[in-house]
Amino acid sequence: MKMKTFKIYQVDAFTKERFRGNPAGVVVNADGLNETQMQQIARELNNSETAFLFSPDDNDSDGLIRYFTPTSEVPICGHATIAAMYAKAIENNLDSCILRFKTKVGTLPFEIVKADEDYQVIMTQGKFELSPAFDTRTTQQILAALGLDHSDTDERCPVQIASTGHSKVMIGIKSRQKLNELNPDYSSLITLSKQLNCNGYFVFTFDSDDKDIFTHGRMFAPAIGINEDPVTGNANGPLGGYLIQNKLVGFQKNLFEFKGKQGEKLNRPGVINVSVRIENDLPVLIKIKGNATVVFKTEIEI
Repeated sequence: MKMKTFKIYQVDAFTKERFRGNPAGVVVNADGLNETQMQQIARELNNSETAFLFSPDDNDSDGLIRYFTPTSEVPICGHATIAAMYAKAIENNLDSCILRFKTKVGTLPFEIVKADEDYQVIMTQGKFELSPAFDTRTTQQILAALGLDHSDTDERCPVQIASTGHSKVMIGIKSRQKLNELNPDYSSLITLSKQLNCNGYFVFTFDSDDKDIFTHGRMFAPAIGINEDPVTGNANGPLGGYLIQNKLVGFQKNLFEFKGKQGEKLNRPGVINVSVRIENDLPVLIKIKGNATVVFKTEIEI
């Protein structure tokens, strides 16, 4: 049986420093891998997500991308998209371009920006959706599982699910110190995830001492094998839509932009640039932009 050589990159997303930001595995030539093999590779690399890039299966896209945590496939992933497009740009020595990739949440445009012999990646996220705020009892259960009291919360911020394809519960709190002290009950969060049909909990605060950083956050998703994710595109992006739809921020010329920082507690800080296009006071298009850096490149024969 003929073996095939697969090229694997380990990329840190949302940073230019190795061992910071959020690590993702990327298999840049995944044609021929089956689901079992992809799951095995993701488990072996043991990043929160590994992305697999396939050749296009139609004339309407530049390729297909799938994402696996160490335990399961997920529909979309922000940091692994940034990592995957960065690895592809390096592997193929791309110039600035827009690539359209099929994901489980639709075909999305990913922009590769080449400057100074390096790349940034801009990811257009899926359609923004905001669920109704949770009732008082459910909110209390979520807060208790996270180790929060009602007095810790920012009362302007309803606890509700926001999504651009991979939903997160949004929890706004007053204090960055409290954010960094959080020690959630992961088993309770797993139980709640089954009830809520939502795997991720994004706790954020406006409490920032850096004028360039608008929000600080932490994201917990133990139900899919990620107790804490360092820097989460599918949390910070939807946060932008959440802030607009709840009228928590102002904006100019139908555009709201901010920088969110995450990962400090894990000593893997990273920064995400979020932009939200607005029509009739509602978010209609969300993009995230990030840096990346390659930690290593290797090959595997299967």
